[in-house]
Amino acid sequence: MYSVVTEILDDFVSLFFPDCCLACHDSLVKGEEFVCTRCMIEMPMTNYHHDQSNSLKSRLMGRVQLEYALALFKFSKNGRVQQILHALKYKNQPEVGVMLGKMYGERIKQAGLSEEFDLIVPVPLHPSRERKRGYNQSAKFAQGLSEKLTIPVRTDILERLTKTQTQTRKSKLERWENVSEVFRIKNGDAVSGKRILLVDDVVTTGATLEACAGIIHQISSAPISIACIAEA
Repeated sequence: MYSVVTEILDDFVSLFFPDCCLACHDSLVKGEEFVCTRCMIEMPMTNYHHDQSNSLKSRLMGRVQLEYALALFKFSKNGRVQQILHALKYKNQPEVGVMLGKMYGERIKQAGLSEEFDLIVPVPLHPSRERKRGYNQSAKFAQGLSEKLTIPVRTDILERLTKTQTQTRKSKLERWENVSEVFRIKNGDAVSGKRILLVDDVVTTGATLEACAGIIHQISSAPISIACIAEA
């Protein structure tokens, strides 16, 4: 009886205060969460989990040795994916990162890749930025991946030493210079011999992931892979 009454009340509230899709801002219908079905279908997915020699991996090879390079979506300026990422990073919507992680984790699992990784390591925010935001969006994405892949997340592996400037308007060289010396390993024993899935929210030039993978490779020769929500 209680559940029926609760459902009726929820429907009543939704009628006057509907949740809106984070991508198109239309009202969500019952059963939809954060993103409407139409946007979810129309957002450009990469399917890199089915193609080991994909364009993202090709872009980064030669700069960092990668086993897999995975991205859920293709990023386009002012597109639906950008709207979702904006909500995740700037609108206090950490649960969106978990949802996207679960979504991609299920796809990675179905592609037979869940046995390819030992640890999931999110790219860290500077402590002051994480305190201001209240969470690390990459860690939330990693949490969702972990739930579906049943692979542990370690947030104590990497540390960001300095607060870098935003990468948005920087050139490729400026992006690399901005992050080349800002990370360090906090717990080297935990990654030694482990196959790491390094996780970030968006890959543009790949400078951040390249810097993180480089310092991990200094203490471990095990394969490193990357996964992100979107590739720009």
